[in-house]
Amino acid sequence: MLSSLPIHAVLDDVSNALTQHNRAILQAPPGAGKTTAVPLALLDHALFQGQKIVVLEPRRLAARRAAERMAELLGERVGDTVGYRIRLDTKVSARTRIEVVTEGILTRMLQKDPELLGIAAVLFDEFHERSLQADLALAFCLQSQQLLREDLRLLIMSATLDGAGIQQLLSRIDGSHTPMITSEGRSFAVETRYLTKAPPAAREKRAWLDGLAQLTQKALAEEHGSALVFVPGQGEIQQLAQRLQTRVDEDTQIAPLYGALSKAEQDRAIAPAPKGQRKVVLATNIAETSLTIEGIRIVVDGGLQRRARFAPNTGMSGLVTEAIARDAADQRRGRAGRLEAGVCYRYWCENDTRAAHSPAEIEHSDLAPALLEIAQWGITDLSELYWLSPPPEQQVKRGRELLLSLGAIDEQLRITAHGSDLLQLGLHPRLGHMLLHSRYWQAEHTACTLAALLEERDPLPKEKSQSADLQRRLDAVKRSSASPAIKAILQRSQQLAQRLRRLALTGDATDTIDHSEQLGLLLALAYPDRIAQNRHDRERRFLLSGGKGAFFISDDPLAAQDYLVISDLDGQRKDARIFRAASLSKNAIETHLSTLIRHEERVSWDEAQQRVSAERIARLGALVLARQNIRPNQALTQRALLAGLRQRGELPLNAAAQSLQARVMFLQRQQNQSNHPLGIRAPLPDLSNAHLLDTLEEWLLPFLGHQNSLDKLAQLDWKSLLLGQIDWEQQQAIDQLAPETLVVPSGSHIRIDYSEHPPVLAVRLQELFGLNNTPAIANGHCPLMIHLLSPAQRPVQVTQDLPSFWKNTYPEVRKELRIKYQKHYWPEDPTQAQATRHTKKRMDRADQ
Repeated sequence: MLSSLPIHAVLDDVSNALTQHNRAILQAPPGAGKTTAVPLALLDHALFQGQKIVVLEPRRLAARRAAERMAELLGERVGDTVGYRIRLDTKVSARTRIEVVTEGILTRMLQKDPELLGIAAVLFDEFHERSLQADLALAFCLQSQQLLREDLRLLIMSATLDGAGIQQLLSRIDGSHTPMITSEGRSFAVETRYLTKAPPAAREKRAWLDGLAQLTQKALAEEHGSALVFVPGQGEIQQLAQRLQTRVDEDTQIAPLYGALSKAEQDRAIAPAPKGQRKVVLATNIAETSLTIEGIRIVVDGGLQRRARFAPNTGMSGLVTEAIARDAADQRRGRAGRLEAGVCYRYWCENDTRAAHSPAEIEHSDLAPALLEIAQWGITDLSELYWLSPPPEQQVKRGRELLLSLGAIDEQLRITAHGSDLLQLGLHPRLGHMLLHSRYWQAEHTACTLAALLEERDPLPKEKSQSADLQRRLDAVKRSSASPAIKAILQRSQQLAQRLRRLALTGDATDTIDHSEQLGLLLALAYPDRIAQNRHDRERRFLLSGGKGAFFISDDPLAAQDYLVISDLDGQRKDARIFRAASLSKNAIETHLSTLIRHEERVSWDEAQQRVSAERIARLGALVLARQNIRPNQALTQRALLAGLRQRGELPLNAAAQSLQARVMFLQRQQNQSNHPLGIRAPLPDLSNAHLLDTLEEWLLPFLGHQNSLDKLAQLDWKSLLLGQIDWEQQQAIDQLAPETLVVPSGSHIRIDYSEHPPVLAVRLQELFGLNNTPAIANGHCPLMIHLLSPAQRPVQVTQDLPSFWKNTYPEVRKELRIKYQKHYWPEDPTQAQATRHTKKRMDRADQ
């Protein structure tokens, strides 16, 4: 049987490579038979006598089927020479020499025994999938091989692999050559057919599924045999099945295939169709690799996959639906050529652009579990391990922050006793932390069931699962054990309870909690950053303690709760959609989660009230649980006052202070721009708003007392505060060069406006009669801009050349003013006239 497989031609090459080298790469296309043929071929190799061969498979179904197929070829039962270890299911014995394991199992084997004594070789199957656990297990194996077990053989197998890249990595370890063996050709030819018109976008789910159903119907009409249809997830499988029920004949079975199905349901999906019938298997990417489904010669590829993506900026993972890469498409196409020549229908156009390779899982995953494994391995510097794709720094930072917050690692990144206990449970560190702490509340049973519930598929039927309430799901588990989903939850819960008991942890219950609060409190232990507070001003929206927003997409009884803990949400959006959560009371938070609450006194500037406010705040992350007004001490008030001034960007200077500020800044400009020295002994201080705001602590703070508002600040003698920065000689120079007022011919003291450039003298025209030159300041080097006003203080003319105005413009202005202001004096020759600020009548009275 093995001799008929394409891989048979290179089995001797593989054996020789592993004889001469301790590492090798095998590249073989789908259907070549590498998963079953290579381990069996190595079984009798002289190097491996009396030792085991471990085969790493990325998926549980593929691992179980590979073991069953090898046992069948040997004419034995699973658990004899060939066995498997997967989560919740193990079939091995003392006679077992080939163990097919899933990724987490191999990591635990390495942690328990880094030398892997008794194991001659580890075979990494379907390595092109680049799962995080496969990358991690390879890194551990390579270091074990380098430091402890030079004779340990490693074989990396894949259908589509960047062989040159991994060859380069392996050669970098010790400079030795790593041979790569290639098996050519599929078992049978596969014809590929494309759409002539682009399908509907994936976000238009109904139209997308309608089109895929039509393509499947077309494929069944054009070709004989059974079909394998690839869709992104369980929901699409169920909806596509409904569409196909009315499109296929009675002799065609429709069989779903996805990871959450029971073992029996999966076996039915991959079993051959009854004689005289055909089968349509609707599958996720679980069926891409290492799985032969009897009778399949048609593949209909939807071209999409769903995978978890971790957002390091929020610390959340969310499911995204995305186009598959070309290597995954080739894997799927290969399913059609396993047993005979086949056809692959692709639900996209031939010119559609796709990435060559699927991204490695390490690039977009939550790294906390892997980082805990690495800490247990004894590594604090990730560069000590050999990575095909180095872990992204941002995700490493996020993962380590979580582990530190859980007490799983210390500040030196070394694993703690608590972290080691977490690993023994085989859960995500969040859930493990919840389990270990549940004993203090005597809530171990609920915690184990909850952890299992969060790991497994939803126990509620779809029509009853609209609510996000986890309590409803726990109640369903307690009421019945009939459904496969509930059976899986109960089995996993029992396994976790056994592991918890095996840890034999000491410590009695230190607290008692109300039964109604158990679920929310336990969940808060796992997800302290997802405790959520209702934003009552925004319907169905919550604020997470981690700072992100979350919402219910539709009405849900939980939306009325003041507080929730959210276990499952979509972290890819700006605000995350809530999928599963539990209620939690404020009293329970304050009573039982007090270690998460931080009390702070905040003294700050209240822009709306224009004053300093002070309050004591109870805060859980970004959530404010309580506020209380307090009376702050003077130092904090003053600091907040200065911060408020900076926030406003301006000082409440009175007119006198503003005038002094403007005069000093005018003279500074004159010094910088004029060629005529002003004779000021030392540079004038910088009184610009920006500099004054920057230096408040130096010139303002020493003179503050109990002021706590803008109104009280405005009462300060601001001019004296500014003069305090100017010495006496400079003050004299300022008064001389930039006087505050100017005495005009009428005898009036007119204030000069230094906020304008050049400074402005706004004065009634009559008060300048008899003045034959333009007033100037700064030792006569800066003529003032004169705003000539009417008796009613309205602008008449603007000039910086008074003699020119008298000669050329005044005659026309006089005509208009004589008519409008007949009671006032308008002489024909203003240069010889008497200046006045009075009417003609008052002038005549004064002359008498």
